Amino acid sequence: MPSVFTWTVRVYYEDTDVGGIVYYANYLKFFERARTEWLRSLGIHQQALLDEENAAFVVRSANVEYLSSARLDDEIQLKLSVEKLGRASVQFLQQAYLGETLLSTAYVKVGCVDAQTMRPRSLPATVAAKMRAD
Repeated sequence: MPSVFTWTVRVYYEDTDVGGIVYYANYLKFFERARTEWLRSLGIHQQALLDEENAAFVVRSANVEYLSSARLDDEIQLKLSVEKLGRASVQFLQQAYLGETLLSTAYVKVGCVDAQTMRPRSLPATVAAKMRAD
């Protein structure tokens, strides 16, 4: 499949627990932001997708492993690649790194739904084409 997209995020106080370590659930937020930035890099804007196509993305599943810790003020590199592009879904491999240290790995499956009915629908043709071309 296509190339690896990388996006960097700084760890803020609000991202950490009382010990100054990134709270585990915040990796899911970081991964969500990376997917959004990846879409933007392809010229896909989620609000326009909603307004023009009545389509939205929803997370169907996430399998996350936590391997090491990030701390307050660290800069984390978030890496994303498409593992599988289906008719109505996208399977991502997402990883968080601190330098060369792998912090977390997630397999995230995102489905495309009709925003009114919340039922599965095909990815808009222009969106699928941009994802394939990456």
